Amino acid sequence: MASHRRTTSSSGTGELLHTLGDLTGRILERIKFQQARVELAAALQRQVLAAELPVLAGLQVAGRYAPARAGLDIGGDWYDGFLMPDGSVGFAIGDVQGHDVEAAALMGQVRTCLRAVATATTDPAEVLGRTNDLLVAMNSGLFVTCSFLRFDPVTRELADARAGHVPAVWATADGHCDIVLNDGGLPLGIVAGERYPSTRRLLTDVGAYVLFTDGVVEGPGYPIEEGLAQVAELALGACGSDPEVLAARVIKVADLTGHSDDAAVLVLRYGGLRQQREGAV
Repeated sequence: MASHRRTTSSSGTGELLHTLGDLTGRILERIKFQQARVELAAALQRQVLAAELPVLAGLQVAGRYAPARAGLDIGGDWYDGFLMPDGSVGFAIGDVQGHDVEAAALMGQVRTCLRAVATATTDPAEVLGRTNDLLVAMNSGLFVTCSFLRFDPVTRELADARAGHVPAVWATADGHCDIVLNDGGLPLGIVAGERYPSTRRLLTDVGAYVLFTDGVVEGPGYPIEEGLAQVAELALGACGSDPEVLAARVIKVADLTGHSDDAAVLVLRYGGLRQQREGAV
């Protein structure tokens, strides 16, 4: 009888070890799969954010990106800048819904769509409208907030349109600062035929136009109004300095929000450097 019990115990132990081995194998496979997803998403995002921002006389540009603190540590935030066929320069910043490989992949597609559409028209309202129709036709199930801008280096006019994106901040060296609350349209990818109003302004003297994603200015228990006010204060104090410095300061506002989202910042600084102006006096 004792011998029978020992045989039963040995058999049960063997089955348990087999089950544990099977579970361990499945867990390792899932870990490898997740690691592959992370690497793929990171590669997609690096490809998008690796693009060099254009360099123009009288306009300096800087961008910053901070990854999410949860999930894949990757998301759908991006910024971009590129020369357009008519000699103007296009700038974009946006946020794809979600924090996974699908969001990173769609981010790359949106960036490509914007650049492709801008070969046919450089008007920000039309660029967003046509890109929106393309995304609706793709039926990805995700939406995208985005701001698209056109800067004309000859007239120094900045035109912009907004698709459900957070406001920008505009500060000048003479002490003016505005939170840009222009009318906009729905996020991209929701309804075909959506219209996107555009606004035009001249960039004269010295100042900075600061764009960012919502991960910079809002989070759990941190209202967007406080985030916008913080960015405005930073922009006003550093709009005449190196845009890299201002972009680095603005991206740190995200640390105050308690967010788990990724964050992106794009700074357009125009006019002569403050140090140069003071040296000429």
